[in-house]
Amino acid sequence: MQGYSLGPAAYVVAAADLMPRRDDNVIIKYADDTYLIVASDNNDTCTEELRHIQVWADSNNLRLNAAKSREIVFQTHNARRKMFQLPPPCLDIEQVDRITMLGVVVNNRMTAADHQAADHVAELLRSCTKLLYALRVLRSHRLPQQSLKDVFHATVESKIQYAALAWSGLCTARDRVQLNAFLRRCMKLGYGERDAPSVEEIFAMSDDQLFSKINS
Repeated sequence: MQGYSLGPAAYVVAAADLMPRRDDNVIIKYADDTYLIVASDNNDTCTEELRHIQVWADSNNLRLNAAKSREIVFQTHNARRKMFQLPPPCLDIEQVDRITMLGVVVNNRMTAADHQAADHVAELLRSCTKLLYALRVLRSHRLPQQSLKDVFHATVESKIQYAALAWSGLCTARDRVQLNAFLRRCMKLGYGERDAPSVEEIFAMSDDQLFSKINS
């Protein structure tokens, strides 16, 4: 039951026996999000796997909601050069060219942005720009300068750092230029520190922190 402290633990117990039919397919579960990953060689097993999940849900007093489900087909570099025929939708689930996975926008070309104002970097910059408006409101109410910087670090910088390990490697040089330009703008507005790290340094620190956690 959502909203209860036992909810996450109860989900882990309930979903423990949800496994793919084929060993070379993968099911990833996080909180109440479930992702079925099927390789192109197993494309003919998609419907079988979804029906398996549907049967599992029915037996656990749950329901596979096709209206809230999405299908995304990742295209390789070679496939993009020629006309690529998408497989038909499975169980009438909508096919999309981008999907939000745990707060990270991923497109079917595995890049962080396609410069159509719809992928992760563009969405990230839009969201951070809205937070700058909130900071301006706080400044107009005479919030001390150091407190403004603390709020900036807790909101804007944290949003940029969120899941950076998952999407930083997909960024193009143009994406990094845009992110650094945004950070310099924040510094000129007085929200960030003069010696604030660049986006490349932020990505490197995230890598180092993960490596340290793995070692320990």
